[in-house]
Amino acid sequence: MDEVRYGEFVAVRRHGDGGAVAELVLDRPKAMNAVSTEMARSIGAACAALAADASVRVVVLSSTHERAFCVGADLKERNSFSDAELVRQRPTTRGAYGGVLELPMPTVAAVHGFALGGGFELALACDVIVADETAVVGLPEVSVGVIPGGGGTQLLPRRVGAARAAELIFTARRVEAAEALSLGLVDSVAPAGEGRARALELAAAMAANSPVGLRAAKRALRLGHGMDLAAGLEIEDAAWRTVAFSGDRAEGVAAFNEKRKPNWPGE
Repeated sequence: MDEVRYGEFVAVRRHGDGGAVAELVLDRPKAMNAVSTEMARSIGAACAALAADASVRVVVLSSTHERAFCVGADLKERNSFSDAELVRQRPTTRGAYGGVLELPMPTVAAVHGFALGGGFELALACDVIVADETAVVGLPEVSVGVIPGGGGTQLLPRRVGAARAAELIFTARRVEAAEALSLGLVDSVAPAGEGRARALELAAAMAANSPVGLRAAKRALRLGHGMDLAAGLEIEDAAWRTVAFSGDRAEGVAAFNEKRKPNWPGE
């Protein structure tokens, strides 16, 4: 298993045949992965590298901490900021959350323990959220005088609807795994300690498919969301045209007819 470090607090590990699954690891255990300026910068850098790597088919976002996925912004650091410093930090923070959100390949969050505030927003930026039974999620920002600023006010209603998102954000309440699953805040719940393995297993199943197809399908899903049906179908058609004449499409059809496993060219 290859590992590349991005600063002190972020690592990328490669799994599977050819490293098709990349694991983006939050690794600031002394602070329960609270997102400092340095850590945000590292997340953004890691995402930029992953986005540019055509060999990566799926990304899993995980944590090394035993009791937390990520507890959100580093409030101790924020408490030391002047107003001007907070303004200067904002693009770096947005770069971290936007970096995860804009990854062109499918993304799976492996959540255990606390995923609060910005921590839950990192998970919300992923396409699929796998939690384990220890997971506690929520957006408590209004309880400390701010609002979700890593995409939460936009991503949460897209998952659970406007009214449910409003209730969760306005009450700032924490939601445990079983209720989170029932509300659609997460997509599956594994036994305690097995969320990461489940997420990697899911990622491997995704990565067995065409990398060209995966990226085009994600693009159509993301761009078409919220559009009226006619506009969405045009977006789908444009994405279809990018794969219809690709090497992956030719290989996929040939492999199906020859009853063999595809050897995707990725183009």
